[in-house]
Amino acid sequence: MKKIGIIGCGWLGSRIADSMSGQYKIYTTTTTKNKADELASKGFNTHVASFPDFQLEEKISKWTEIKDIDILIITIPLSGKSCCAGSLYNRIQHLFSFIGDFKGQMFVMSSTGVYPDIPGEYAEEDLSTDNVPGERMIKNRYPQVNILRLSGLMGDNRLLKNYTVSNAEAPVNHIHYEDICNVTEKMIEIGSEGKLYNVSAPEHPSKAQVINAQKNLPSAEEIIGEGKIILSSKLISELDFIFRYPDPRYFH
Repeated sequence: MKKIGIIGCGWLGSRIADSMSGQYKIYTTTTTKNKADELASKGFNTHVASFPDFQLEEKISKWTEIKDIDILIITIPLSGKSCCAGSLYNRIQHLFSFIGDFKGQMFVMSSTGVYPDIPGEYAEEDLSTDNVPGERMIKNRYPQVNILRLSGLMGDNRLLKNYTVSNAEAPVNHIHYEDICNVTEKMIEIGSEGKLYNVSAPEHPSKAQVINAQKNLPSAEEIIGEGKIILSSKLISELDFIFRYPDPRYFH
């Protein structure tokens, strides 16, 4: 049985671990002992680790289990848009110390938030990894890495109706966590390396339409205002991928 390491078992990482636990032996990291105990109770090999934004007097120790891991999935924030260059550099250097010269298949969960906040359609070729600091640092060190730019994470308890929103006519860019798991599993199966994909549900209703659907209210007007549209055409074409949840109105 192949072994998968998941660095960062928060909301998304935990769901990826659960999804893959029947097919792979799961190794996880989390930042607290309580969460580690919860993960261990599911039969996962669990390690408490964090990757601070500041320099440390000593390097973080290398993950002992990394030598046994075939596939590595990194879900901690590394895209760099929401933090300063120095903080991002420190976090990634700590990560490098932790995983060393890992040679296996690797995935980094980035964000479609790296695209400009300007209305329009955005495909992968509109923004190179060279222009996203965190992605560039990871790819320079691990050329085999697959970078998945995820839209807004939704599903289970994450529904738009639970949030305060503005600009209700703007289109949404959302992705159901099950489709993230399915994309990752398909890429593992075919041995993908060095790929960059937007992972976003292919339909983009307005925020109002999504919220009304989740509240079982009559459909909002079909008018959809200006906004960003994240295209997942490359993913669909290259992987022959079919989204289980293509329309955010029906994530619930």
